[in-house]
Amino acid sequence: MSLKSVNDILNLPEIQILLYQQPFKRLLKCWAEVVGSAIAAHTQPLSIQRDVLRVATSSAAWAQNLTFERQRLLVKLNEKLPDPLVDIHFSTAGWKRPQDKANQQKTLSPCEHPSYLGDETRKERDRAPTKNTNAAFENWAKKMQRRSHNLPICPQCQSPTPPGEIQRWGVCSICATKQFSNI
Repeated sequence: MSLKSVNDILNLPEIQILLYQQPFKRLLKCWAEVVGSAIAAHTQPLSIQRDVLRVATSSAAWAQNLTFERQRLLVKLNEKLPDPLVDIHFSTAGWKRPQDKANQQKTLSPCEHPSYLGDETRKERDRAPTKNTNAAFENWAKKMQRRSHNLPICPQCQSPTPPGEIQRWGVCSICATKQFSNI
């Protein structure tokens, strides 16, 4: 094992990335405080390259207005940062709309879905595949009968239905789909 000099270690790409990201992380922490909440809602700092901060804006109007204010913002930012910035470039390029938590759909786990039947269906997966198609169909039919034996009946089509579907729609999912498509 050979010893490396400090300069060799600092020239490693991983170390350079870490050293590069530190000023940017500091900037991200104080960004909303420096620019204010109204501007922070319409801007996203993207990177610092050659002492120039690149900031994405939600619209061209924001980019233009902030370009006129960049000297004032530079003074405020340089008070908070150890290495001073030379300039700020505002652009709509790179803007990603923040996800509105109110409009974001909740992802359901499979057990929360109305058609979920429980863990009984997983027990029978360990069987070896059947080579005879008729035997495979019979196994499947028996499995479906066992699975649906204690299920409530859809009031519309009289088929066994998971209880969650009856609670949610009053009918099975197939009948609910037919009702919704007729609307």
